Amino acid sequence: MNKQQLAAKIWESANKMRSKIEANEYKDYILGFIFYKFLSEKEVKYLRDNDWTDEYLPELSEEDVETVESIQKNLGYFISYNNLFSTWLEKGKDFSVQDVRDALSAFSRLINPTHRKVFDGVFETLQTGLSKLGDSAASQSKSISDLIQLIKDIPMDEKQGYDVLGFIYEYLIEKFAANAGKKAGEFYTPHEVSLLMSEIVANHLKDREKIEIYDPTSGSGSLLINIGKSASKYIEGENKIKYYAQELNLNTYNLTRMNLIMRGIEADNIVTRNGDTLEEDWPYFEENDPIGTYNPLYVDAVVSNPPYSQPWNPSDKENDPRYKEYGIAPKSKADYAFLLHELYHIKPDGIMTIVLPHGVLFRGGEEGEIRKNLIEKNKIETIIGLPANIFYGTGIPTIIMVLKQKRTDTDVLIVDASKGFVKEGKNNKLRASDIKRIVDIVTHRENRDKYSRVVSRDEIRANDYNLNIPRYVDSSEDSESWDIYASMFGGVPISEIDKLREYWQSFPTLRTSLFDNTSERYCKLSADNIKNVINEHEDIKGFKSGFRNAFENFDKYLNDELVAKCESVNISKTEDIISENIFARTEHIPLVDKYEAYQLFYDDWTEIAVDLEIIQTEGFEATKVVDPNMVIKKKDGKEQEIQEGWKGRILPFELIQNTILAEDTKKLKEKENRLAEIVSEYEEIFDTLTEEEKEGDFVNENGWVAAEVKKAVKNDNIEPETKEKIQAVSELNAEERLLKSEIKKESALLQEKTKKTIEELSDEQVTELLKMKWIKPLSDNLMQLPDVIVNELVKKLDELSKKYEITFAEIETQIEETEKILCSMIDDLEGDEFDMLGLAELKKILGGSVI
Repeated sequence: MNKQQLAAKIWESANKMRSKIEANEYKDYILGFIFYKFLSEKEVKYLRDNDWTDEYLPELSEEDVETVESIQKNLGYFISYNNLFSTWLEKGKDFSVQDVRDALSAFSRLINPTHRKVFDGVFETLQTGLSKLGDSAASQSKSISDLIQLIKDIPMDEKQGYDVLGFIYEYLIEKFAANAGKKAGEFYTPHEVSLLMSEIVANHLKDREKIEIYDPTSGSGSLLINIGKSASKYIEGENKIKYYAQELNLNTYNLTRMNLIMRGIEADNIVTRNGDTLEEDWPYFEENDPIGTYNPLYVDAVVSNPPYSQPWNPSDKENDPRYKEYGIAPKSKADYAFLLHELYHIKPDGIMTIVLPHGVLFRGGEEGEIRKNLIEKNKIETIIGLPANIFYGTGIPTIIMVLKQKRTDTDVLIVDASKGFVKEGKNNKLRASDIKRIVDIVTHRENRDKYSRVVSRDEIRANDYNLNIPRYVDSSEDSESWDIYASMFGGVPISEIDKLREYWQSFPTLRTSLFDNTSERYCKLSADNIKNVINEHEDIKGFKSGFRNAFENFDKYLNDELVAKCESVNISKTEDIISENIFARTEHIPLVDKYEAYQLFYDDWTEIAVDLEIIQTEGFEATKVVDPNMVIKKKDGKEQEIQEGWKGRILPFELIQNTILAEDTKKLKEKENRLAEIVSEYEEIFDTLTEEEKEGDFVNENGWVAAEVKKAVKNDNIEPETKEKIQAVSELNAEERLLKSEIKKESALLQEKTKKTIEELSDEQVTELLKMKWIKPLSDNLMQLPDVIVNELVKKLDELSKKYEITFAEIETQIEETEKILCSMIDDLEGDEFDMLGLAELKKILGGSVI
């Protein structure tokens, strides 16, 4: 299984196992056990790297002081053999909840003092919650045993790196968040929002050799980790990023620590604290200051998604260095308190990004004064309006604010990105192209119609420091207007055709081929078939030809970047390299949205990246591996996982069957098509039956009864015409049975033949098949972009021509004719005295004369 499939399987099983335990609570148990597994296997790996073999592992105990101290010094903790995750698995039915209690208690006792802040209490939530997993020790043991069996397959070895573990951990956190309702906001920032913030920050920090980043409301730690991941693309070497995290909620604080440690971040680069960010300022150099004086720490970047509009205690905060230059946030809303805390802790050349509710842009009172001071002191660089319903548990509109301590510009970039998203369940989600578009706009500080604008400080002052996005960026769609003259007399207003100016600029002679002017303000279509005229026009042919030329050697380029280097290519960097190549190719092509082109690439890239990961972790031979296709099916009232055929680990069976085994597949398909035809032929013969024939036993309301058809064929008393129909059905029946038998047999043979074919592929064949899987779909999708653009123009012109096709005068004539027809029909109606009076009044309303 790839990491997505494994994560999905674990979530599905975990969701069934949790019974009546709330998803938000169960999260702490399963993630806690994943973390314990990680620490156990990390220790075993350390021992193997230091000449320990598996046969000596049972000797690992607290009594071996030298080994204990060595492990503590290098890892920060010690786990004895009896308490290893692998030992729990080996115990089988002898495993009990007491094994877990003993192990967690020993872990706490054996933490290296210098790493106590990283590990101390990290399993407290798990330890205190074990009793909730069952009513008795036996039921608790059963629940825990099921849990550890569930997560045992998560790979954590060095070859896999920390990516699979991190992906599964993040996947489970997001799934729990989606099921946790309002509580989700306590611990999770959606990955796409996190990625957007990360890319903005990473772009600012990309020239630095070492960086320090801080999240004062860290939640699960995902936001910090994504910042580190994005920034690391620009930093040579490892362990060049130091992470600071503070979180008030103890359970969530433990999530932060687990998440950071499991990403392979060295303990020395993790500084965390369980505390109230607003009540007690942090971080400061407490460890290095024996006197304990306040000495604040300043970092390269601060990121956060704090709780929205949370009440706080502003008492005695007037002289707090974080707030005194700007003002104190109101007691009922701590949004600006969090913002000012973060701003205080960034270096002069640092950056901060924070997610806040939309209201911080325009609310008055104390918040209005803080906003004014931030603008006058030139701290706000960018405001990004996000789509609604993007966060789990809340539908309120949110923004990202980007601030810096030192800025050369005095303006503010305002971006309305609220319209760019895709619907996913109840929530909206930023697409990869939406994120890239925003990051590019922010990086280059671009003005884009109906999307972004660089606003001067003077204009903001004139608006009384109100930063509400619609004041500066109008992203609303233009309302449709109707031309009175054209509505009355027909024709197409030239002013409405002018609105399509971007098309006329790109296709300079097309307009005159489509329209003839009837006056200085109106024109008419000169073509009956708009689509044909457009597609046959030289401007359009030149446009499509130019696009093809721009992507002329794209397939070869992708082959050189992906297929040829599949075992060594840097996956994360290659995504950026290819996207930049697509941008360069589309740069001078009019009408093509480079971000839509990028989205097409990204949609395919997600699968390509998974394949590359497998090849790089398991070797090129993984392309020739076939795995059992496991599915969940109900058996005896219980859901069971059973094998249903096979599937290629990388190469899909369908691809092999449509290429190498095309002839076999074609023959099988022909039989399947014939089977479908037989069903239609049954229906056709059934429809020819008379009502009398339908009384026979050989049919019922559902169609033909096979057993009775068989008897009827032998019945000489049935009318010849009816007998002929029954005979035809009988022959179809025999053919159907034979086909079903052949299809079943040949499908099984094709499955086995496909399996054998994959396993015996040559490297050259694999290379060609990878091209077909990775490159052809992407190339085909990109080549459709010009047609999409042209079809959109055809649609717009078609709508415009139909808009004024029928004039009001023609509509009036149609109404009058319809009224006359209705009046004549009324004249033919009969009724009593009152009916006729009612009909006479109706006729009068319709305009007919009453006799």
